[in-house]
Amino acid sequence: MPGPHVAEPAPDAPSGGDGGRPPAAVVALLAGVLLEAVALAVFAGAVVVDLVRGATAGVGVSLFVIAFFAGLAWMLVAAARALWRGRRGGRAPVAGWQVFQGLIGVALLTGGAAWAVAAGAVALALAVGILVGLMTRPLVRHTID
Repeated sequence: MPGPHVAEPAPDAPSGGDGGRPPAAVVALLAGVLLEAVALAVFAGAVVVDLVRGATAGVGVSLFVIAFFAGLAWMLVAAARALWRGRRGGRAPVAGWQVFQGLIGVALLTGGAAWAVAAGAVALALAVGILVGLMTRPLVRHTID
């Protein structure tokens, strides 16, 4: 005899919690990830502006940087959507970017210029905060498939 029917969450509904909005800790973490995605998109836009104005020496390098930053921004948005929906597959790309961003932050801290040190401190703090947030109980519980 078959057992009782167990209702499964809809594919678009978060699997953690009550099927509604993710916990506040998850929402805060996702806000940080989306802030990083926006920053990457802004940087890509700035390179586009430089390219259009002719202020860049290498067109190929500029096109690569635009594609790279835009691709990273898209990846972070896609990963954030997966995490919002309770999918654990979004954790790895976000964690990978945090490690890379942390290394960039450390390099900027040793840059010497005040703007580089400030940017490095912000990048490093954001990377560490999000990386630690990915390992917290609310996010792990929310993203159990």
